[in-house]
Amino acid sequence: MTEQTIIAGCLHSDAASQRELYNRYSPKMLSVCYRFAHNREDAEDMLQEGFIKVFTQMHTFQNKGAFEGWIRRIIVHTCINFLKKHKKFSDSIDLAYATTLSVKEETMPSIMQAKQVVECIRLLPMGYRTVLNLYAIEGFSHREIGNMLDIEESTSRSQYTRAKAMLETVLIKKRIIERPKEDLNWLMALK
Repeated sequence: MTEQTIIAGCLHSDAASQRELYNRYSPKMLSVCYRFAHNREDAEDMLQEGFIKVFTQMHTFQNKGAFEGWIRRIIVHTCINFLKKHKKFSDSIDLAYATTLSVKEETMPSIMQAKQVVECIRLLPMGYRTVLNLYAIEGFSHREIGNMLDIEESTSRSQYTRAKAMLETVLIKKRIIERPKEDLNWLMALK
């Protein structure tokens, strides 16, 4: 089935088209949810809620931009709403927490894998993790993040700066990177 055929079928509530859409995009979208979630169960709940919204809002897709990007945006907003609804997001994190983060010392392969980085991101406090995901990985501006999370734009910027510093510390402790000031722009490749 082509993407256009799937979209047309979903617009007519065709179960086979909906199943094809879900099977095609759910693995990538689950990884998006997993970056925001506390655990796999929360990620699966986010994914399910997100796809319900995708199917009910299918009529709003206007073929402007990538269909996958449209789905991703709905999933990201669903994740944020899930965190707010379940009070799992905190917009302010005490810097003292950064020094108490425990990281298991392990031997890591020399080539960094995306899964390892995602696991390191998941060690960050929820506020840091959320802003880092939204800005560095999903590409939202600090203004958009502020609006989504009901925080000031400056709070988003400071959370992002602190998240990068804490992630750098975690990556060094896990021996995934060696230099303290190694550029973290490779986060953009995690999409």
